[in-house]
Amino acid sequence: MAITTAAPRLGTSAFSDVSPLELRPNATPRDIEAIILAVYQQVLGNPHLLKSERLVIPESLLRDRSITVQEFVRLVAKSELYKQKFFYNNFQSRTIELNFKHLLGRAPYDQSEITEHLNLYQSKGFDGDIDSYINSPEYQAYFGENIVPYYRDLETTGVGQRAVGFPRLLQLYRGFANSSSAQLIGGAPRLVKDLARNTASTVVPPSGGAGGFAFQPALKGDASYSAFGGSKAFGSGRLFRVEVAAISGPGYPKVRRVNKAVIIPYEELTPHMQRVQRQGGKIASITPL
Repeated sequence: MAITTAAPRLGTSAFSDVSPLELRPNATPRDIEAIILAVYQQVLGNPHLLKSERLVIPESLLRDRSITVQEFVRLVAKSELYKQKFFYNNFQSRTIELNFKHLLGRAPYDQSEITEHLNLYQSKGFDGDIDSYINSPEYQAYFGENIVPYYRDLETTGVGQRAVGFPRLLQLYRGFANSSSAQLIGGAPRLVKDLARNTASTVVPPSGGAGGFAFQPALKGDASYSAFGGSKAFGSGRLFRVEVAAISGPGYPKVRRVNKAVIIPYEELTPHMQRVQRQGGKIASITPL
């Protein structure tokens, strides 16, 4: 059932009113085609997909029942097409947000999940990180081998849900007609501040106007906008201890560096995390002071 009576206005009723798609043993060719399109829609974030972009060999394997829906999802998520849309031009934390959305049907719940996948990417690479979602007990419990992943936290099930799930996912899902690669903020992460502060995300309707997704506040430094209710001179006054690991300078040999901790104001949290990622580092922890 819908998680809120405002589901039609928030654009989530399209999911609460539809049952998950499952590839059954007696599926017809038409049923299999519907499964293929549904996987593309979910894993590629509701794309405008050209015929030339479709993955011919994985599709053929699924039509022949040589692979399961789970393995088809894996092949799509590891494809060059997926990397072009969500990996090469995005911050790593944004890629992780989208991996959660596309593969597990939810948003990251807390900073520890972001850190875990940053570490997995560093140690096992892109493919190994994708496997960690699809091989997880969570994926198996909700989707198994033959159910197409769907946005779980947009409806009330009472099973394994957390209160922050709906508003976090709504920050990543911007309406049924929107796509993951065509949102206004581009490749920047959506949840980094909420996860760092361990606070619930704001529910913003996916519609126009000052309360919807098209509304963008003035940039930091604009005299008409004061970030998070703080003063221009001192910001919000909140400080965070950020521990950074694995930054190394250019050149040879590569030197293993010890963790480094810095104290920064809340307003500088996102730029600092972005700088760390560009330098090849990892965020080990973020602690409010």
